[in-house]
Amino acid sequence: MASDISRMNELIAQLDRAAKAYYVDGTEIMSNFEYDALYDELVKLEEETKTVLAGSPTQQVGYEVLSELPKEEHPSRMLSLNKTKDREELAAWLDNQEGLLSWKLDGLTVVLTYENGELAKAVTRGNGTVGEVITANAKTFVNLPLKIAYNGNLVIRGEAVISYKDFQEINDAIPELDAKYKNPRNLCSGSVRQLNSAITKERRVRFYAFSVVSSEPAPSEGVALFEKSRRARMEWLKGLGFEIVDYRVVNSQTVVDAVSEFEKEIAGNPIPSDGLVLTLDDIEYSRSLGETAKFPRDSIAFKWRDQIAETTLREIEWSASRTGLINPIAIFDPVELEGTTVSRASLHNISIMEELELGIGDTVEVYKANMIIPQIAENLTRSAHIDIPSRCPVCGGDAEIKNENDVKTLFCTNPDCTAKKIKSFTLFVSRDAMDVDGLSEMTIEKFIAKGMIHEPADLFRLDKYKDVIVNMEGFGQKSFDNLIEATERARHTTPDRVLYALGVTGIGTANAKVIARHCRNKWSAIENISKEELLTIDGVGDVLADGFRKYFDDEGNLRKVHDLIDVLVIDESFVDNSDSQTLKGMTFVITGSLNHFANRDELVEVLENAGAKVAGSVSNKTTYLVNNDITSNSGKNKKAKELGISIIDEDTLLRMI
Repeated sequence: MASDISRMNELIAQLDRAAKAYYVDGTEIMSNFEYDALYDELVKLEEETKTVLAGSPTQQVGYEVLSELPKEEHPSRMLSLNKTKDREELAAWLDNQEGLLSWKLDGLTVVLTYENGELAKAVTRGNGTVGEVITANAKTFVNLPLKIAYNGNLVIRGEAVISYKDFQEINDAIPELDAKYKNPRNLCSGSVRQLNSAITKERRVRFYAFSVVSSEPAPSEGVALFEKSRRARMEWLKGLGFEIVDYRVVNSQTVVDAVSEFEKEIAGNPIPSDGLVLTLDDIEYSRSLGETAKFPRDSIAFKWRDQIAETTLREIEWSASRTGLINPIAIFDPVELEGTTVSRASLHNISIMEELELGIGDTVEVYKANMIIPQIAENLTRSAHIDIPSRCPVCGGDAEIKNENDVKTLFCTNPDCTAKKIKSFTLFVSRDAMDVDGLSEMTIEKFIAKGMIHEPADLFRLDKYKDVIVNMEGFGQKSFDNLIEATERARHTTPDRVLYALGVTGIGTANAKVIARHCRNKWSAIENISKEELLTIDGVGDVLADGFRKYFDDEGNLRKVHDLIDVLVIDESFVDNSDSQTLKGMTFVITGSLNHFANRDELVEVLENAGAKVAGSVSNKTTYLVNNDITSNSGKNKKAKELGISIIDEDTLLRMI
């Protein structure tokens, strides 16, 4: 079985490379005959093993887009582990028992439920009591079996992680320092909890199982899952196609040496970890121990002592971000920490820099937080003579210090700073705005640097730079053609999308739709609407109205807007259905999964067309909470019940429209 699973992984990787080469790069690395032969072999192995791995080209996993993740209460509370940094304490803790010593992976704990051999549900640990349902996202984990050769009900726990290699590749593609992810765990957490599962797939999340929570065999199988040994359970999971956490069987005489063996492997470990976990192997004995108010008594975590090195501070590098924030970066003489060479560490803001009283030439102590992220622990000499720049390092504009909540930060005041332009263009091309598919932030930065785009309308004139773009690194004829096709599609749009894309202060997608509808979708009416009329629109107040008029009363902004309108094809058609708006004056909140709509945006559109407003949270203003699981104990359901707000399912809602 294990060899079959290994072969299936090989086939998926080969077929994936071939598909990417053909559909993305426009090249062929194998013939159709070879591809079909490998595909048929994979199908046969899936049938024989009754196992289907995530990423298999034999499966079409539909992506899901949500406006928020549903919440779900765990059947039993998931406790944290007691911790120690003393190796001998592990031996004393084991006493005369055997245990499993494994990596404590640094990712996000996920609970998986399989029913009738198929992945039915995935829920994050959350706060240990309530987690978030991420089933669609879990189905994109690169190594997770979607189908297994066990037809009963199986619940397992494991860790979702992103490897160092994938973390580095993803971070390398992000040009701005402050936009980079601080560590693999942060990236993994954000990836697993994405509202769009297509994004999760791009992040190459992996899953490593570490325990069986429960198993109920199907009557036809009659398979009694061993209740005595955790080791046996781990190996059983491995046989089903799961990748399991690397572990060693230890006793009180061998556990200290085993810790040392793990320690030697840290530098070469491809998966982030922040320590080890020691768990008793005997399940029946474990249950007899029970738990404290905070910790289970059958497991304990071992945390590494931080390795600290002294070095000399040589420079403070100031890095401007796309938001205008200018971050200080400490540059010091290279030191070896946890098996790697380190020479720089983020200081995050001016307050931290001042607390450390840093000065060039100071002797500082550095370490890796969780053996991963370089940090300055202490400044031993504290000379405190760092000059804070008065100019932005990117554009040369004035930089000023802001103090918010007793935290000092440095900002660029130049509205035309290149770093800020990147942010505005990123919003402009986003899905809810102009929706220019495939135009990444990294590509936007390259276009700005080469002088190809200065204002929004320039994105629709990129065809004149064909020779330059085709010869850019990472581009080619096919990439250029795809880009032009995407801009052509985006050129045909609606007034509310244009309004949101402009980035007017306070105008989100909902406000953009309301204002456009009030102006009967006429662009000239939108840009000329007065403050007084704006204030008659439900949900628009003084601050938003002032910001709106300030934007459109600025001659420079207006010139850019008119230049943009000239290159767009705006659908200004308007259907006045106010007389038939059956839900006018009502406010809805949506939670949970949907049965009749492809995604939440689709339902929101139906509700808004019927005159309703859609809010993100339950309040006294909510008319109905829409949830197909009316009896759920989710936070929104509880809040609705507390406030006496009716909870209805989709079928009831559809009868109202």
